[in-house]
Amino acid sequence: MAGGFFLQEKDLIHDWNIVDYKIDRNPDNHPHDVWFDDETLRDGLQSPSARNPTIEQKIELLDYMEKLGMQKVDLGLPGAGPFHIEHIDAMLTHIRENDYSIRPGCAVRTVVGDIEPLVELQAKHEMQIQASAFLGTSPIRQYSEGWTMEKLLSTLDKAVEFAVSNDIPVMFVTEDTTRSKPEDIKAIYTRAIELGADRICVCDTCGHVTPNGTRKLLEFVQEEVIPDAGVKRRDIEINWHGHQDRGLGVANNLAAVEAGADVIHGTALGVGERAGNAPLDQTLVNLSLMGVIDNDLSLLNEYMQKAHEYVEVALPRNYPVFGEDAFETGTGVHASAVIKAMKKGDHWLADRVYSGVPANDYGLQQKIRIGHMSGRSNIVWWLQQNNIEASDDLVAHLFEVAKSQRRLMDDDEVLSAISSFQNS
Repeated sequence: MAGGFFLQEKDLIHDWNIVDYKIDRNPDNHPHDVWFDDETLRDGLQSPSARNPTIEQKIELLDYMEKLGMQKVDLGLPGAGPFHIEHIDAMLTHIRENDYSIRPGCAVRTVVGDIEPLVELQAKHEMQIQASAFLGTSPIRQYSEGWTMEKLLSTLDKAVEFAVSNDIPVMFVTEDTTRSKPEDIKAIYTRAIELGADRICVCDTCGHVTPNGTRKLLEFVQEEVIPDAGVKRRDIEINWHGHQDRGLGVANNLAAVEAGADVIHGTALGVGERAGNAPLDQTLVNLSLMGVIDNDLSLLNEYMQKAHEYVEVALPRNYPVFGEDAFETGTGVHASAVIKAMKKGDHWLADRVYSGVPANDYGLQQKIRIGHMSGRSNIVWWLQQNNIEASDDLVAHLFEVAKSQRRLMDDDEVLSAISSFQNS
């Protein structure tokens, strides 16, 4: 309330993002809202820097996925051996015993031997396990491997027929789709659909595509491939799987949603091969701010911190939303605006006056720091928040100390300066 008038969000923030912008999802084509497939425990662990977590740690990460409302999870690659099957088995047990809603899947090469363990696991746990069967389709991959389209189609036939005959739901994955020829994409997907695959995954395996390329490719799949295969759009689940080689993972995920993809893939903190997968966390934050999803994401920070710890993926201080610096400021004019909002008791205002992301929505909060660009208000506020009397002499001392620093002071450094003052 200001000047006797109640203010609404639109009065305080003019949102250029919504000018002439709308995402239309025809319910006749999409049987559900946008879903998410968390690839952290499979594709994410293919990062050269990743550590494979223990079973217990994977289960804890799985718990977070469920609480955050993720609809699908890739549990691993059973074809990699008994060790991986043991982990997958344990996570399936956890999903079943806790009656989780999240739908499990596993990545498999398009060979019968990789799918056979899923037949056994599916029977044991009495739940469907999606086989994400992948096959490279780009001309550069075909040339490098010495493959022909006839070879690819023959390989596809044997694996998909085996999976479908054993009641294994198939998502057919074309690796490097974003560098594949239209006619090859069409031939592969059409054959997979004819054999009973009701899910396809369009992949930017090498992080090549731009948002425009994402939209054009998905339009091609939806407007030409699926209709020409003789099936309805709503009967085929389209997945989008992006990578981060050009730094466009999140932008492409948003473009995929705009273009009508049913399921968006990603990993915690973008962990994955080379430069990583599309960051799932940033995708969720943006889609929530855009009003596309309404998931409770208050535990998202906890999940990112656990992924950082268990997978040992890097978490730079300036990483969007979840890095240490994301909601901290020591700049006088900026901090002053945040402090004034806090003094009003208006957490909504404090979260937005100098931030494009509301920290509280993601289990975080604004923090005022002290440094060489700080004003006296920073110091007074910091002292008050730490239950220390903000005497004029102490504030003046800390102000002088802060101005001599080359960076922001951490809490221990501030306390040390206070102790030095008190003992002088």
